[in-house]
Amino acid sequence: MRFIDAHMHFWDQAALAPYSWLHEVPTIAHRHTPETIHTEAGADFPEKIVFVECGAPWLDEVKWVEHLAARETRLAAIVAKIAINQGARTSAAIAELRRHPLVRGVRHHFEHAPLDYCARPEFIAGVTELASAGLSFDLCCKHPQLPAVIELVRQCPQVSFILDHGGKPGIRDGLLDPWREHLRTLAALPNVVCKLSGLVTEADHAQWTPAQLQPYVNHLLETFGPSRLLFGGDWPVAKLACGYPRWLSLARQFTAHLTPDEQAAIFHGNAARVYRI
Repeated sequence: MRFIDAHMHFWDQAALAPYSWLHEVPTIAHRHTPETIHTEAGADFPEKIVFVECGAPWLDEVKWVEHLAARETRLAAIVAKIAINQGARTSAAIAELRRHPLVRGVRHHFEHAPLDYCARPEFIAGVTELASAGLSFDLCCKHPQLPAVIELVRQCPQVSFILDHGGKPGIRDGLLDPWREHLRTLAALPNVVCKLSGLVTEADHAQWTPAQLQPYVNHLLETFGPSRLLFGGDWPVAKLACGYPRWLSLARQFTAHLTPDEQAAIFHGNAARVYRI
């Protein structure tokens, strides 16, 4: 099956300023580039890749990934890091990103911020600017922040939103509610889609089972449906719990009951549409 990976990371601490968070995950802190995933994925290497920011200085990171893309043509789109809530500085950053053709969207990582962070006026103001720039916004949050995410999406109806990792539900603790209700409310808004990604790292890294993930995948399918779900590997972060071929195989198993057209949408068509690949 042809597939696009809508969520992949690359980093090299020798090429860019040290990533402040990688010291917390030493097993994956070493260099990860397209050559690395070629080796690890083998025949399961994706047809196209969407790079998602990793926390390096934003413009340096964009230029570094552009350099990678010059050598690896399957690297087809960039979701860049900017601070979306800094007024004139945000506007200037958005203007700069428009000069980089591979940039399709931005992400301001806020999963460790206060629960209402993304619904604050300055955050909403910055996100609103993305619509006229033709850029989408990736939402990286944890499940208790979903009410604020819902408010943000409602306040920015012209912006295209992509929810990363299913809103990071509490799989490790077996928490389904109120995540299920929040996802249902969010999915009712037409300007948001969701990534089927990152679930294994929300479970116990050493003891998770496919059966533990199944109810969360079922709910994503129920709420967003095959036309609004995008496969993402979340490599190499997912390696903390699962190798790349295994997660791809599981995602295919979780969706095997769907029609061929529905599977093709999740694994290829939706990402091509959303990220304009």
